[in-house]
Amino acid sequence: MADQTYRRPDLSIDLHHALTTAAARLHGEFDGTFGTETIERFLHSSYDQFAVRSTVPNFLPLLAERFARQRLHALAKVEGHTEGKPTVLFLCVHNAGRSQMALGFFQHLAGDRAVAWSGGSEPGHEINPSAIAAMAERGIDISREYPKPWTDEIVRAADVVITMGCGDACPVFPGKRYLDWQLDDPAGKGVEDVRPVRDEIERRVRGLLDELGVPAT
Repeated sequence: MADQTYRRPDLSIDLHHALTTAAARLHGEFDGTFGTETIERFLHSSYDQFAVRSTVPNFLPLLAERFARQRLHALAKVEGHTEGKPTVLFLCVHNAGRSQMALGFFQHLAGDRAVAWSGGSEPGHEINPSAIAAMAERGIDISREYPKPWTDEIVRAADVVITMGCGDACPVFPGKRYLDWQLDDPAGKGVEDVRPVRDEIERRVRGLLDELGVPAT
């Protein structure tokens, strides 16, 4: 598998080296859980998902590594390799505003007592600056997050799937608990208009943590 993927003709020498380094880190983290073929397949499929819409190729290996790591953790849970902390998936259209703010609040309030991920049906190119600014007012930094799609293993690993405006595009898996949060889309809005959305998201995240039995910090 490695001989085929790492020598793809579309990769420059620098990108080839960066992905090889990323693969080595993932091998170290998931050694004993997944084999080389699975790890490299997830890394390169993650790379391809970002490459089709990225304008900054130098950041692609880092994004691919981060997303592949998340997907591998999800697969590990699905296959019973890890203990099952409560896991929530927040989904919206662009994964640039509502779902990212929800993820920020959940991670901030739950700490390591639960797991949260986010994704979009049509991932954007960057996190909404107004959402970043509004969350910074609450002491939560989401500037390092990035819009990303969802994948089957991530949805399958989630105990609760929260949808926010993605409609029929949201994935439906039998047996999953789904909640639809009707929230205004912060796209194109200034910080003053995003604050009410932010506050409502915090209220709902706190309520969700209560339902899951996860104490909020």
